[in-house]
Amino acid sequence: MRILVTYPPLVGKGSPMLTQNRQFQWMHRPSYLFPCVPASAATYLRSLGHDTGWLDGITERLDPAGYLARLEAFRPDLVAMETKTPVVGQHEAWIDRIRARIPGVRTVLFGDHAAALPDACMERSRADAVLTGGDYDFSLASLVSHLETGSALGSGIVLKAPDGTWTSTGPYRPEGDLEALPFIDRRLTRAHLYFEKWLKRVPFLWTMAGRDCPWGRCTFCSWTTLYPKFRVVGPERLLSEMESLVQEHGAREIFDDTGCLPGGAWLEHLCEGMIAHHMAERILFDCNFRFDGFTERNVGLMKRAGFRKIIVGIESASQRTLDVLHKRLTPEQVLEGARLAASAGLELQLTLMVGFPWETREDVLQTLGLARRLLNRGWAHHLQATVVVPYPGTPLYDLCRRNGWLRVGAEAYERYDMAEPVCDPIDMDAEEVVRMAARCYRLLLHPRFVGHTLLRIRRLEDLDYISRGVRAIWSHIRDFSQIRS
Repeated sequence: MRILVTYPPLVGKGSPMLTQNRQFQWMHRPSYLFPCVPASAATYLRSLGHDTGWLDGITERLDPAGYLARLEAFRPDLVAMETKTPVVGQHEAWIDRIRARIPGVRTVLFGDHAAALPDACMERSRADAVLTGGDYDFSLASLVSHLETGSALGSGIVLKAPDGTWTSTGPYRPEGDLEALPFIDRRLTRAHLYFEKWLKRVPFLWTMAGRDCPWGRCTFCSWTTLYPKFRVVGPERLLSEMESLVQEHGAREIFDDTGCLPGGAWLEHLCEGMIAHHMAERILFDCNFRFDGFTERNVGLMKRAGFRKIIVGIESASQRTLDVLHKRLTPEQVLEGARLAASAGLELQLTLMVGFPWETREDVLQTLGLARRLLNRGWAHHLQATVVVPYPGTPLYDLCRRNGWLRVGAEAYERYDMAEPVCDPIDMDAEEVVRMAARCYRLLLHPRFVGHTLLRIRRLEDLDYISRGVRAIWSHIRDFSQIRS
């Protein structure tokens, strides 16, 4: 079967942050994050003997005509595309256009919105199938096998019949063996086109050892709908993939985008393997982690292994908010984890969120104060700020609906795009909430933080990194300068 995994071009308020994003946003200055599991799906299907293609109209900046020309040249039998809440309407329209251009083609929707609302996706669109789990590789392989041979469908697949009705195989159960998957084919998936604004070296490539987070209970996270149970490959497998990226693609920086890299013995074994392979002399390694995962022992191992940037979530300095979000974290743990990481020379990137409907202006200022303290002490090196978006399928969305906290319609999905607050704040207007996100980024312009940053300059790549960082900061301030409609 000829199968195309694809991202059609989208129209909106900037560059769409769709791929590999747990939160959607339109940005003035783009980053193109490598979609690890869709790329694994394309690779896996090719390894099974299918003629598989990859077409990302967003990363390649294709206009609709150019995209359709490329799609028609491939002539797929099946088209699979990832969607997210703010752009699901655009993907529904793209399905119509694709079916009109290629009669008989089958179309599949996947992603956290499709997983949360599969029946709505089937009712509103002409999609032939919806995947409700995050293992797109295993689910697409099961669907294709069923279409070709009539084999039994795996769990978490909704399939439409010729008469327009549909049936579901029930809730998704993650059962596939991640260790059995081939390494992602970086040439098939054009991995060289993807990048992060905060990268330090190129080639910069992604891995994703785990799906998705060992904690997996944060009530705001849209990917908890995709991965009901955490699974991770062994540290030896990740190390082998890193070696492959260095030797075959010349990787100089690798980011593992597991929701949170496991700690404990798993992390120690990974670090010991990286040290034995002299990875610190060959690459920089970045990952997501938790503040309470740092220990006196592991921070030194991580530094020796080659870890550089570690993304850690504060979200809020309000203990009430952390409890509502089920973060299992305290501000005191944030401070202690940051101190430990900084003592070993690890670079922390903080994540902050503004616009929780129960938070006051004072709560937000408290969060800003905690972030400022970490940055100005030299315990954190960067941050990212977002406006809260309660996505369908998350406990936060259900909580907001029950309490009447949504300031936009529950199904006004195109407005769930972070260009405005979705929730009603207590004592701030919507414009002030957006500007609070901009204030978070302005913390990076504080003279004390700038002084710490300049003192860390050691080589020319550091100057280039700072220069690009300044441009990125101003673009993020612009993203949140006002509500965009």
